Amino acid sequence: MNIHEYQAKALLHDYGAPVADGYVATTPQEAVSAAGKLKPGAWVVKAQIHAGGRGKGGGIKLVKTLEELRGQAERLLGKPLITPQTGPKGRPVAQVYVVEDIAIGRELYLSLLVDRDSGRVAFIASTEGGVNIEEVAVKTPEKITTLTVDPASGLWPFHTRIIASALKLEGDQAKQCARLVSALYRLFLDKDASLIEINPLVVTKDGKLICLDAKIGFDDNAVFRHPDIEALRDFDQEEPAEVEAQRLGLSYVKLDGTIGCMVNGAGLAMATMDIIKLRGGEPANFLDVGGGASKEKIAEAFKIILSDPHVKGVLVNIFGGIMRCDVIAEGIIEAVREVKIGVPLVVRLEGTNVARGKTLLQESGLSVIPADDLDDAARKIVASVKDAA
Repeated sequence: MNIHEYQAKALLHDYGAPVADGYVATTPQEAVSAAGKLKPGAWVVKAQIHAGGRGKGGGIKLVKTLEELRGQAERLLGKPLITPQTGPKGRPVAQVYVVEDIAIGRELYLSLLVDRDSGRVAFIASTEGGVNIEEVAVKTPEKITTLTVDPASGLWPFHTRIIASALKLEGDQAKQCARLVSALYRLFLDKDASLIEINPLVVTKDGKLICLDAKIGFDDNAVFRHPDIEALRDFDQEEPAEVEAQRLGLSYVKLDGTIGCMVNGAGLAMATMDIIKLRGGEPANFLDVGGGASKEKIAEAFKIILSDPHVKGVLVNIFGGIMRCDVIAEGIIEAVREVKIGVPLVVRLEGTNVARGKTLLQESGLSVIPADDLDDAARKIVASVKDAA
């Protein structure tokens, strides 16, 4: 789960991290009023969406007059913002964040994430902060320092010294860095975060460290423990089909391909997507219906898959253990009749009551392509989609 920048800044402030003053606004007039609460001179208007690259997409603008500020707010609010990370449709802008302009001396980069290889929280630091940090990682990786923290012993002063050194901070700035690193680590653990990214972390011209921009993501599986974090969720920034799937208890992630996938079990779902790619196709989604889905849930899963206009074919790959193949077959039949699927449908069933499931599909009179195994299913759906193109 992701949150907006202004929400991330509020959390950082609560934990003692230095942030620039700012106010969120939902109308141009609110934006003008927000500027009146800040120091006069110049302000930055920042579109609030769940995507990076806002500056490159025109979503972050420096303004020097209230007229300019109102104009930028009118330009952004109520319209989609397209950035390198949003795709061609962009993301809707419902709020802008008006912050004071900061006299920047240097731009740095600092983030925390879960290093799954070591099972530790990893700090990533670089002196090359700003909009092109991805290029730094590719072209000059030696400018990036990674430091992991053992969860058994926690954060120690030597960690903060290493990070301060990596950022070329000395004296009072190193002390400020130590306080910031400690605050970020506590926030990361307390709120079950999966990512905290400060980019840029700036050194102002008067020597102060300020978190100028912030991105925070949380572990979806732990959000139930944090109602205060869950309350920050903005459903308008999420894929509607993913929101609906979550409401139904389905695990669904939209992808960019043309072959819809319905599978039970995350591992089997990953294997199914891999073999589709191996046979020349591209999966349109990850969808795990779980181990004990009902006929009704199967029908809803079909609706979610077919809500994607890019889907040109569907592969159902079910191993019946807890979930019986005859129940899956009944759900498929019900869904096909209700939704009126107009794309090729390949079904591979194996496991409990598989014979009964296959019989139900054969006797349904529906246009269902049976498959003997996973490789056969992948070949058939890829070929069917190509033939239909």
